[in-house]
Amino acid sequence: MTVVRVAAVQFAASEDVEQNLATALRLTEEAASQGAQVVVLPEFGNHVSWYADRAHARRMAVTLDGPFVSALAAKAAERGIYLMANCTLAREDGRTTGSNILIGPDGSILATTDKQVLMGSERDHIDPAVEASPVIETPLGRMGLYSCMDGVIYETPRMLAVDGAQILLNSINSFALDEATLHVPVRAVENKVWVVAANKVGPLVPEHSIEAVAQAVGVPVDLLHGAGESQIVAPDGTVVAIAPRTGEAVVVADIEVDAADDKRRTDGTDVMASRRPELYGPIVEAPRGRTAPAGAAELVTAVISPADDDVLGLLRDAVAAGARLVVLPELAAWVDGVVDPVGPRFTEEAVVEALAGTDAIAVTSVRDDDQHVGLVLDARGEVARQPQLHTSARHADWATRLGDDLVVVERDFGRLAVVVGDDALYPETFRLAALKDADVVAVPFTVAGAHDIDLMLLERAAENRLNVAVASRRTDHGAGAVIPLSGDFTLWSEWDGPFVGIISRPEPLVATESVTLATVRPECATNRFVSRGTDVVDGRPWALADSLVRAATPQHASA
Repeated sequence: MTVVRVAAVQFAASEDVEQNLATALRLTEEAASQGAQVVVLPEFGNHVSWYADRAHARRMAVTLDGPFVSALAAKAAERGIYLMANCTLAREDGRTTGSNILIGPDGSILATTDKQVLMGSERDHIDPAVEASPVIETPLGRMGLYSCMDGVIYETPRMLAVDGAQILLNSINSFALDEATLHVPVRAVENKVWVVAANKVGPLVPEHSIEAVAQAVGVPVDLLHGAGESQIVAPDGTVVAIAPRTGEAVVVADIEVDAADDKRRTDGTDVMASRRPELYGPIVEAPRGRTAPAGAAELVTAVISPADDDVLGLLRDAVAAGARLVVLPELAAWVDGVVDPVGPRFTEEAVVEALAGTDAIAVTSVRDDDQHVGLVLDARGEVARQPQLHTSARHADWATRLGDDLVVVERDFGRLAVVVGDDALYPETFRLAALKDADVVAVPFTVAGAHDIDLMLLERAAENRLNVAVASRRTDHGAGAVIPLSGDFTLWSEWDGPFVGIISRPEPLVATESVTLATVRPECATNRFVSRGTDVVDGRPWALADSLVRAATPQHASA
């Protein structure tokens, strides 16, 4: 087992490039003095990330052979470390990019990678990547580099993981509190890799402009500061080290790099080997924009989390309480969700009967010979069927035939997709739903991982702008949730409520009772702009994402 000491460094950057370099060198030295072999610095370390215009950004950008990068390279060589810095880089082809620069322990530049997804005003000043980021083989492990908004949606980290990365190095320049609570750790657990993420602290725009910028963006001045909380996250989603919200800091942890080669869930499902690249083609196609009309303003939704309860009775209770969409756990008719010779406790017809006289619909899953199939039912009978798309070790003895398409159902409240069982583990599944203009996703599921709800399914709602209702039997790790979208979303626009530091993290209602009701907002799925010009669905790096439609590299074979 290869054990490596890694460090994430956080600091403030100003308009004074020399001062910023001195800060970076001082804190890199501090990390090295603590034994760090890999050190990650925050995004835009050469200059505060605000410019008068594109020409100003170009003047402040560094070059690979200039004094800023050369000084960092000398420090890496002096201490014999791998150092990832992020700067605005003046490219020889005329582009100005936000670039990660990985420097080796001999001071050589091992790789540069450009930011793929630009956030808001960054689009005014710098250029996006034109090439996918490579995975860098080193004696310490396989490393992948990405930056900030690249990790607020899943594609860039996923590409690196599919291509074999064990350690993802993430440079961040963000005031968003949801970076640390969601977008950073989820990339570790969904890909089963290590993540080392370094964020800024201090003002993210020049002090002389901060009042005007705060008013334009709609963010209070006191929140227009780097949110800190630089962190190191294990492949199971555990945050093993984290810095404070404010102030300079160096956080260090020893990581077992090879742990990132085991992609198995507790039931044995290999989440890389079970991907279905042949289904993901729409993700790498040019965006077409949403064409479906907006859904309803509100939809009362229930998720059922039975213990030893009467499932049909709970369904009736939910409908009587006003739910028009009720999601049951996967294989709700079987004891503990296990298909056995005894057979189901109730039939599809019994569910339909429980809906009689209402306009509600119910979603669950059943065994249909050699398929695991999601069902959408109403008082008239079966509305739609959704076969499971990915294999699951829990059902391997009978569910041997997979579906080949994601179905979206038109209802009066909007467009409904069904994600069946362990299809919920794959971020690609929900991206396909978003690309089909779904408004609501029903997930009959079994919660089996510590972060299935609070990281993975919450991020599926956030990065796709989807209302999500997930139902599960009660387990040690949870029992489902309803995740409604908020109308307050896009920076640079007016919000109904105050901005509290969250840019893309819906507030879930976690299931704690047998029936959990909440109101979701289908119409909110039409707004996908997290900031001016940055669409979380159509802004994906589709032209660089060929890795997503390839099988994972051989290193992903489970240990």
